[in-house]
Amino acid sequence: MLNTADILETISMIREENLDIRTITMGISLLDCADSNEKRLCENIYNKITTYARDLVKTGEDIEKQYGIPIINKRVAVTPVSLIGGHLSPEGFINVAKTLDRAANTLGINFIGGFGALVHKGMTKADDTLLSVIPEALAETSLVCSSVNVATTKAGINMDAVARMGKIVKRAAYLTRDNGSIGCAKFVVFANAPEDNPFMAGAFHGVGEGDAVVSVGVSGPGVVSSAIKRAGDCDFQSLAETIKKTAFKITRVGQLVALEASKRLNVPFGIVDLSLAPTPAIGDSVAHILEEMGLESCGACGTTAALALLNDAVKKGGVMASSSVGGLSGAFIPVSEDQGMIDAVTCGALTIEKLEAMTAVCSVGLDMIVIPGDTSEDVISGIIADEISIGVANTKTTAVRVIPAYGMNVGDVVDYGGLLGHAPVIKVNTCSPARFIARGGRIPAPIHSLKN
Repeated sequence: MLNTADILETISMIREENLDIRTITMGISLLDCADSNEKRLCENIYNKITTYARDLVKTGEDIEKQYGIPIINKRVAVTPVSLIGGHLSPEGFINVAKTLDRAANTLGINFIGGFGALVHKGMTKADDTLLSVIPEALAETSLVCSSVNVATTKAGINMDAVARMGKIVKRAAYLTRDNGSIGCAKFVVFANAPEDNPFMAGAFHGVGEGDAVVSVGVSGPGVVSSAIKRAGDCDFQSLAETIKKTAFKITRVGQLVALEASKRLNVPFGIVDLSLAPTPAIGDSVAHILEEMGLESCGACGTTAALALLNDAVKKGGVMASSSVGGLSGAFIPVSEDQGMIDAVTCGALTIEKLEAMTAVCSVGLDMIVIPGDTSEDVISGIIADEISIGVANTKTTAVRVIPAYGMNVGDVVDYGGLLGHAPVIKVNTCSPARFIARGGRIPAPIHSLKN
């Protein structure tokens, strides 16, 4: 039986508190597209993507109109491209990236993810070749996103790959220097990357998935912040209960959309990612949730504890609301995409070191952080190594998406517009880790990885 109060509450969440479905993402396997002929490979890729996802945008728009739920992005994720391009030359991999971009433009989607590799334990010739052209692929396409998994708790950290990542980030920043080094915003480095993540830039279609799948990523920081405000100065148990109940309601909306999209597209339902993904819009900030809990500013002492409570309560509430929760699921803390984070960095309350500490308890990692354009490759690799080690040691997903904005210095502001937002250039520690990074090889897996 429909509950009128619940319906009215959901309408209020959408109209006044920025509740939305952040993305419907269709994952598509490209394993059967492999071909020794580069031209046929590209044709196979284009045809499969545009066939399976031909109604993705229309379906999202129809569901949005029928239920009145904003669906912000429609996206596609594909099999990591290095797995199907073993014979390709560097130019061949760039042509595949352009094929993905062409398919995305044909479909009218926002982004397509999967131009990447899984190199946590070693690197094939195809992996090596793909990595060598990631900067060019990102510069020569508009909708293609790339990710590389360099570590897992089981395998340890591939430090040779981490060293490569610093070079890739710097090269991508240079090649897209006329647009705020935006190429780096489409590239993310992972530890323990999930195979069912609907969020960009890290989405790809895992090899354990079927031929195609539909997943949904929900949002709703504004809804949680409003609920905490209404709860007032309650104790921590009551605060956690408030967040859990709110996360349940948000996730139920995501479950509804995911099942409806699955039925209409005739593609299996994958997961609901119940992450709190912020936007630059006023009232849609994870940082403001933490401040509503009682912090003067995000970044103040106590921020990590507040974020840990938030993340845990969101997962506990969301997991009861969906038959299949996956992806990243938790609270995102991207700087440029969260007005509260931007304000905290601007006033000096939030530093990159504090952000790193927060990633030990949040959903992902150092995300959409703009750093000075002259930051060295070794320092970038050191930032990545630090963040990746948190994921490996804690058996969780962590990631790094930093942007050394070419020609920019601390205090400058880079504006990307849309969901990518804008961000002040944040100070980084420039003491060199070069000798450490240059050791090469693999940092062994932690002892608690031996669980069988």
